[in-house]
Amino acid sequence: MNQLKELFPTIREREEILSEINQTSNLSTIFYTWSLDERERFLDICTGAKGFKILQDPVFKEVMNPEYTPERLENLLSSILGQAVKILQILPNDTVRIASETTLLITDIIVELSDESIVNVEVQRIGYKFPGQRAACYSADMLLRQYKRARNKQGEKFVYKDIKSVYTIVFFEHSPAEFHAHPPLYIHNFEQKSDTGIKMNLLQKYTFICLDNFQKNSNNKNIDNNLEAWLTFFTTEDPLRVKKLITLYPEFKSMYNAIYEMCLNTEKVMNMFSKELQILDENTVQYMMDEMQEEIDALGIELSERKQLLCEAENELKQSENALKQSENALKQSEDALKQSEDALKQSEDALKQSEDALKQSEEELAQSKKLLKEKDLLIRQLQAQLSIQ
Repeated sequence: MNQLKELFPTIREREEILSEINQTSNLSTIFYTWSLDERERFLDICTGAKGFKILQDPVFKEVMNPEYTPERLENLLSSILGQAVKILQILPNDTVRIASETTLLITDIIVELSDESIVNVEVQRIGYKFPGQRAACYSADMLLRQYKRARNKQGEKFVYKDIKSVYTIVFFEHSPAEFHAHPPLYIHNFEQKSDTGIKMNLLQKYTFICLDNFQKNSNNKNIDNNLEAWLTFFTTEDPLRVKKLITLYPEFKSMYNAIYEMCLNTEKVMNMFSKELQILDENTVQYMMDEMQEEIDALGIELSERKQLLCEAENELKQSENALKQSENALKQSEDALKQSEDALKQSEDALKQSEDALKQSEEELAQSKKLLKEKDLLIRQLQAQLSIQ
């Protein structure tokens, strides 16, 4: 049973849409270039068998255009910022963006609120690399715009107090890797704070909303507040959940009604669907390029680290070789000193032997002298004896 057709009688039957396509050559040409799955998805969306994907540029602008229905964006911003807001005017987006970002952006709206603060609302298909640095750059652009506007308005009376806050609100259809570490959390608020507790309004505030994380954790759960209602509106394609959303928050019915009235223009919706398919292909290519670049960067870092390790190892080897050479020189010096000591010892031994030989000769000469002296003494005594007899 088609739950959505009960709510929106303008939704057409499958046969009616197919009949129009087959009877119009340019429509049938487009339709049959799609794959079977893509054709079935298109018919399911147009007939209410599946909920309409809100996060497409034409659809989002149709529903959320602050020029025609500012109250819708005001309601969304109030839910995010936690305070009632009133849109004063839409500002031109004069920020110079990188060319490759156009396919990854679903929408980019800048509005001025009644308190003169500026809000930039972005919806990204695939989260860009370095989301923090990127958001900071565009926030700085908005802050500079605030500064120039305040100076022009106040003239000589300008003081920095005249500069109002700038809010950067980014919705990710597919959030960057930085946010995957906390999958249950889908809203991340940032602002500059002091580590000493001093309160100071530094004007730049950021909110990152991960629609993929919200969708993973919201299926079959209650819609508990206004912000969850908006995020459900942006993410769900389940007809039963759409019906539940409209039951709890009837204000969303007019938005869906505008979408299904748009579906009455088959050519417009088909062109929009074709563009969406093309963008998805471009996003896939861009994502693959980013992934490949990330791998290349990682390999470059790894190669650099390995070169550093190799350089350190070569330095250590060189130091070891120098230490070994010093050790070899020291060993050679020790060997030379040992040889000199051995030579000196040999000389000492030869000198000692010569001394011993000289001592032995002296002893022999002494013994000979003693013998001669003894013989002389004996002869003297004999002579004395003879003399005494005479």
